[in-house]
Amino acid sequence: MTLHRTLSDEGFRLFFPLAALYAALWPLLWAGVWGLDLPFARDLPPGVWHANEMIFGAWGAALIGFLTTAVPEWTDTPRLRGRALWGLVALWGAARVAGLLGADALAAPAGLCDLAWLAGLLVYLLRVSWQRRTTRILTFAVWVGGLTLACAAARWAMALGAAEAAAFWLRVAGLVYLGLLGLVLARVTVQVTNVILDPTGESTPFRPHPGRVNLAAGLVAVALAGEIAGLSPAVSGFLWIAAGAAFMDRIAEGFIGRAALRAEIVVLMASAGFAGVGLLAFGASRLGAPWAETPALHIALMGGLGLGILAVFAIAGRFHTGQDLGLHVATKAAFACVGAGVLLRALPEMGWTPWPPGPPYLLAAALWALGFVLWLADYWPELRRLRPAAGPDRC
Repeated sequence: MTLHRTLSDEGFRLFFPLAALYAALWPLLWAGVWGLDLPFARDLPPGVWHANEMIFGAWGAALIGFLTTAVPEWTDTPRLRGRALWGLVALWGAARVAGLLGADALAAPAGLCDLAWLAGLLVYLLRVSWQRRTTRILTFAVWVGGLTLACAAARWAMALGAAEAAAFWLRVAGLVYLGLLGLVLARVTVQVTNVILDPTGESTPFRPHPGRVNLAAGLVAVALAGEIAGLSPAVSGFLWIAAGAAFMDRIAEGFIGRAALRAEIVVLMASAGFAGVGLLAFGASRLGAPWAETPALHIALMGGLGLGILAVFAIAGRFHTGQDLGLHVATKAAFACVGAGVLLRALPEMGWTPWPPGPPYLLAAALWALGFVLWLADYWPELRRLRPAAGPDRC
């Protein structure tokens, strides 16, 4: 089978590598080549383009790959493949042309492309839910719908050159991803923990408390509602602290005895930890803490989402390429590089550590990029060849 057909056989084979490459490339170009500037940015600050490309570029590709892989398993429906996946790639990739260069003149057509793949993903979720008469994926549809609305508002503001409004809606979109992260961690952690505790799959020794499954996502939704409603900094600060505490609560699920030291468990708990600490710091900044909101958001969005996405790449990547759990040294090193990159990005700006030598953020971007490149190098041989999956319903 040709590489073209192999990669488009399932969503993760195509979009996980694209997400990894883009997540590695964009910050490295921005910090190392363009010196935190962009060649064609005129009306919009480069930071707006940076946020947009990480949220809808890198994380967008990861979202497409995850949902087009997981939804068919959760609902026992045929997966998207071939032309449908390449069509999503074309829409996603067309939007990235403007983002790579910060081309303000292309903000509107690029936004339409992003909205097209988001709307396509939403229609896919709703159609499968209707066909299977299931509510299992409707929660994801609600969050993808929220992401689509935030994208529309941000892109409209970008097309008008309204930098402040664009930054606000991009922040909302990033926080929507944290709601999705809460849902994904609640589901993936259960599957992974049970496989680790009983590799035979004959029992389910780990069963989370039902009231805690959607706690993090639910409190993110409440805090987002307050954000959009324009509540005072103090009120919204307390709401984000509550959401952060809910992510910290997820860490308790990792205490499963000696198996808690497994890399698969550690990285999932680290993702929840970074998201939780970032939101706690974000809320605290609105209550007068001596640091800005930006580094706190980077801890949550860069650390929580970054490690969470890399964990899904590694875990789902093994199951869906016919392998069992047991991560290689390269992937474990990738987790460490991403975590170190997050700390180097955020802590100096918060005044907690000295600035590293070299241009601003370059070392952090290099470590971040190295993490995603290490994962891709480790998994590429398996991604480019087909073999049966390791087991059912393991995404």
